Amino acid sequence: MVRLGVLDVPAVPATASAPHLSGGAPVSEFLSLERDERVLALCSLATDGAGLALGTAQGVVKRVLADYPAKDSWDVVGLRDGDQVVGAVELDAEDDELVFVTSDAQLLHFPASAVRPQGRSAGGMAGVRLAAAASAVFFGAVPAAGEAAVVTVAGSSSALPGTDAGSVKVTPFTEYPGKGRGTGGVRCHRFLRGEDVLTLAWAGSAPPMAAAATGVAIDLPAATGKRDGSGVAASQPLAAVSSPATGR
Repeated sequence: MVRLGVLDVPAVPATASAPHLSGGAPVSEFLSLERDERVLALCSLATDGAGLALGTAQGVVKRVLADYPAKDSWDVVGLRDGDQVVGAVELDAEDDELVFVTSDAQLLHFPASAVRPQGRSAGGMAGVRLAAAASAVFFGAVPAAGEAAVVTVAGSSSALPGTDAGSVKVTPFTEYPGKGRGTGGVRCHRFLRGEDVLTLAWAGSAPPMAAAATGVAIDLPAATGKRDGSGVAASQPLAAVSSPATGR
């Protein structure tokens, strides 16, 4: 985690339509990131919440209590060789649902209370059981109350990054049954011809909003009740998905 002063961040003025990310500035102007290091989430560092939850590509989950040191940066998880953090989220409450989505289109969610908080240097515990050659592509949290949705984008693992629009699907989160921590998930996207991997996934408060790498808003299809259905063709590759209500 790296501490960042809110007053240093440019404010995007409110508009009648979706905000355009071009009103911001590169994060490299405010933070000194190492090579191949990228920002995954923003947290308030509030000390009265349920803490921070993290998930890794190898399916590890960890909760860190809101006890942050007076430093500019600090470790929050000990990673195994070859592993990396794919998602981090500040929890609203212990009854939030933690969500993993894997590259082979499996979704697993379980309550945050199922993960025992650990110290900052600990390596976490089993979050989702992965199939051979699969990895987690998304980790986040869904509030226990309110409407939520899941967005999945499928494509080809052999396509060059940013060249394959693939297919996108939006599904109500309620279509996915919860299972225990450390187990496999349920299918969340049926691959079409030429697709073999999820290139992007997201779960959070509805309605979801998407953007291209340029920051231009992209329309998403209507939510469907078929949790294992296929998606519809995307007009261009999506670079980010979030909820306008929470910014997650």
